Amino acid sequence: MAPEEIMSIQISSNTQTTSKTSISTLGQNIAAMIFGLIVLFAVGFAPMDVAHNAAHDTRHVHAFPCH
Repeated sequence: MAPEEIMSIQISSNTQTTSKTSISTLGQNIAAMIFGLIVLFAVGFAPMDVAHNAAHDTRHVHAFPCH
């Protein structure tokens, strides 16, 4: 094999690995944004007592002072 052929194979292989990684990262970012929107709208449309009690209980679980 000529050196040019070996180099083109290596570049092709590296390009494929990079695009798989970027697709995976893009998918994770989209999933995180969808999850964030679900949480935002779930809390935004919940009655105030429900949101307050959930936040209050979470503070107690993590030993965060809230009183």
